[in-house]
Amino acid sequence: MNQIDLKDRVMVVTGGARGIGYAVAQRALRSGAAVALWDVDGERLERSRSELSALGPVSVVKVELTDEASVEAAALKTVETHGAIHALVNSAGITGGNGLTWELPVDMWRRVIEVNLIGCYLTCRAVVPHMIAQGYGRIVNIASVAGKEGNPNASHYSASKAGLIGLTKSLGKELATKNVLVNAVTPAAAKTEIFDSMSQQHIDYMLAKIPMNRFLMPDEAASLIVWLTSEDCAFSTGSVFDLSGGRATY
Repeated sequence: MNQIDLKDRVMVVTGGARGIGYAVAQRALRSGAAVALWDVDGERLERSRSELSALGPVSVVKVELTDEASVEAAALKTVETHGAIHALVNSAGITGGNGLTWELPVDMWRRVIEVNLIGCYLTCRAVVPHMIAQGYGRIVNIASVAGKEGNPNASHYSASKAGLIGLTKSLGKELATKNVLVNAVTPAAAKTEIFDSMSQQHIDYMLAKIPMNRFLMPDEAASLIVWLTSEDCAFSTGSVFDLSGGRATY
């Protein structure tokens, strides 16, 4: 494992109680960071804190990412606990199940947009002023190859991730002279609990599209994501980094 230097840095990981977010927290702690996990699942948060605390300082905040007041309170609590926020990894997301666009329930379509896109906007809105004030910050948004290509039977998820790519590019340009860098990664499907909300047909479709003929492993994603939160990432912002096993063509 290559060493990434995050000594004396504080990282917020949304959706950090499981999946890619949990793997990012592990890698960040092993790299010297203190980590704040933000998640809606309080029980899972406590379990994850217990597991991760052996690696370094971990705090947890139960937060509803679609609620502005909840997100603002989480940011303030994290700064109070750790003294700063140097990096933000927006990993929280839902798939919303699968179905044809005209048959998906309207409330589910909206919920996916709210969690995956508006939630990320709200976390950036809460954290960016702290980063500007300290003259340093790194933000990584976990988008998806579906945001580039548009997966059939997942229009809500694809649209949310395409929006997240656009948000990354806009925010990266706005902060380009502030030493606050904003990038996105576009994973193909990673073998995590999120598969539980997908149909087997959709899982098979995603695997068939990956030239490496396997799913992404969370630790592989964490390697790139954590590097993007480090000072070694110094001249890339508003960019999209591929994690699709050869699926993406641009």
